[in-house]
This record gives sequence, C-alpha cells and structure tokens, in this order.
Amino acid sequence: MPYTTFVTCQLGGVGDGPGRSTNMLWEGYQSTWPTNGPGKVGGEYEPMGAFGLPLLNTLILLSSGLTVTWAHWGMIIKDRQQLIRGLIATVLLGFLFVFFQGIEYHEAYTEMGLTLGSGVYGSTFFMLTGFHGLHVTIGAIMLTVVLFRCWKGHFTPDNHFVFEAAAWYWHFVDVVWLGLFIFVYLF
Repeated sequence: MPYTTFVTCQLGGVGDGPGRSTNMLWEGYQSTWPTNGPGKVGGEYEPMGAFGLPLLNTLILLSSGLTVTWAHWGMIIKDRQQLIRGLIATVLLGFLFVFFQGIEYHEAYTEMGLTLGSGVYGSTFFMLTGFHGLHVTIGAIMLTVVLFRCWKGHFTPDNHFVFEAAAWYWHFVDVVWLGLFIFVYLF
C-alpha cells in the first residue's frame, strides 16, 4: 500500500491491524470536525450553528433573488414602478445580508471564541463566508449602479444587458451561498 494511502486511511482511524494508529499527528488525535489541533491551538471555540442569523441570511438572499427577478420582469413588461421597487428591495436585502454577516462575525469572535486563529475550522469559516460577503457587497454595489441608471431611463426592454449581467451575478452569489450554508453551517 502506498505511504500516502496508508497515512490517509490510518489518520482517520480506518482499517485494522498492527499498523493502525490515530496518534500519527499528535497524542490523543481523533478524527473529528471541527478541530483546532493539538492542545486546542487558538483556544476553545464553538462551531457556528446553522440556525439563527445564518438561516435568516439564507432567507434574505433567496428573497433578493426573487426581487431581482421581479425587477427584471418589470423591465420586460415596461412597468417602471415594478422595476424600481424590485431593484430597491434587492439592494436593501443585499446590504442587510452584509450587515447581518457583520453581526454574526462579531458574535463569533466575542461570544463563541471563533477567530481566524481557531485552527482549520476558524480560518475556513471566515475565509469562505468573508469572500462570499465581499461578493455580495460587490453585487449590491453593481445593482445600486443599475438602479440609478434605471431611474435615469438608460435601459429599454430590448437593451439592458448591464442589468441582466448584474442579475446573473446576483443569482450566482445566491447559489454559492446555498452551497456555503450547507457545507459551512449544516455539516
């Protein structure tokens, strides 16, 4: 058996026999997630739960996907009020998501002991959700620009690629969040 396969299997506690060892990384190693390494590197912390702010943020982003689609439909049927209202709702929901993510970060850092230094889990949590929050911010800014351009009458039902590109980006950010919610918060 190649060494890498042996180490991979053995570190997780898989397999039988005299070569099996769960102490290959450090004494008392257990293959559990989340972990913060030997001696609780980075201190004690609680993993972030899925319910509460993360679930609320999921509902906010899914709602914003509906409102941007509603706004796009308003563009297509030449209903300017629907277009503007849908974009305002989408932009507000996007920035509300970012605001709640900031609250979640503050709670994680101050009350749960979860930091970038809290082992693999802490750095993975903040990296994944932070990059997503950055992309939500970028998308909300793009939709804000589109909103101002819609107020000025820059788009028509036949010529609004910028609007559609921003909406596609927004939907992509929504789908990515669903994956993050499942893999970061639920697992």
